[in-house]
Amino acid sequence: MNIDAKAAGMSASQLEWITDHFNRNYIEPAKIAGCQILVGRRGHVAYYRNFGAMDLERDKPMADDTIFRIYSMSKPITSIALMQLYERGYFQLNDPVSRFIPAWTDHQVWISGEGAEMKTKAPDSPMTMRHVLSHSGGLTYGATAHPVDKMYRELKVSRGEGETLSSFVAKLAQVPLRYEPGEQWMYSLSTDVCGALVEIISGQPFDEYLQQHIFDPLGMTDTAFQVTADKKHRFAANYSRNKDKTLRLIDDPETSQYLSMPTFLSGGGGLTGTIADYYRFTEMLRRGGELDGQRIIGPRTIDLMRMNHLKDGQDLTQLAIGTFSETANTGVGFGLGFAMTLGQVEAGGMGNGDYYWGGAASTIFWVDEEEDLSVVFMTQLMPSATFNFRAQLKNIVYGAITG
Repeated sequence: MNIDAKAAGMSASQLEWITDHFNRNYIEPAKIAGCQILVGRRGHVAYYRNFGAMDLERDKPMADDTIFRIYSMSKPITSIALMQLYERGYFQLNDPVSRFIPAWTDHQVWISGEGAEMKTKAPDSPMTMRHVLSHSGGLTYGATAHPVDKMYRELKVSRGEGETLSSFVAKLAQVPLRYEPGEQWMYSLSTDVCGALVEIISGQPFDEYLQQHIFDPLGMTDTAFQVTADKKHRFAANYSRNKDKTLRLIDDPETSQYLSMPTFLSGGGGLTGTIADYYRFTEMLRRGGELDGQRIIGPRTIDLMRMNHLKDGQDLTQLAIGTFSETANTGVGFGLGFAMTLGQVEAGGMGNGDYYWGGAASTIFWVDEEEDLSVVFMTQLMPSATFNFRAQLKNIVYGAITG
């Protein structure tokens, strides 16, 4: 990989502060096993580095072709896939989701109570395609003690083995919405619904659609729902932290469920891939939907996706329910598959033109149109809220921009 910080308008010496920061604060004290960081600007790679190990148990160093679980960084890919179908005229953003999932026509909204005492009502307006793309339709992740979430568990709404996209959306038809569509924001199973919609609208299995319309055109050769046997030796281990802050293996690459093709193709969190693959995806975004002569999506569609689609232009502080997410709330909006910085002062950091997301194993990316910048960070540490990698990286990366 050709690295040229000067051509990128960045200071090579200041970018080396990334090296010092991550070695000193994370690798040497063994807070993470390892990571990869790639910074690109103006089409040039300004910084790229491997740190530490991809598998501590087998003493395998981080390698350029290491494969990671990207979890919720699957969401922007799925959102692009659905918006490709928008560009082909299959739907409008304000169309009800029930146009494609008829069983959702009679969705109710929770008002009060639980179990037999639960009170619900018809929504003031139906959940739309915009809502599922922006996590504002009333769905949840079903993980809290709220009465609606208890129903998710009672009905066994899951993304596990044996579930399919069709059985998943059928179960969701039976669960009341947590709030009126469009009125609030809650991180949710919405993007898995987007994956189901891609399958329904296109008539193709979701994985085949992604392969044909995104992965093959972009040359994302290692991104998939399964790590095949010939690539298993490149698959990173996944860790969490014990109470004493030592690392604990939670998914062994030799026995991981990712080694088998899942029945549930999770557009919300099921993909694996390399930093090189995801950088090609972010470069496509940075270039307005095209890379190496392959047009994936139109520049105006990307502009639409990275606008704040929350009600009345509010930020997540005003509309978000709960704190579970891959972003802070202050000064942050949400579009059609991405969060974005609405104001540097409010958000307390640089990146006024950025849009971004992350994954449960602490992977992150952002694209900044104003600075012509894209950054990808890969590691395997759960949960993602353990360390604020994005903010730390932003300080160094933006400080290194010289022209």
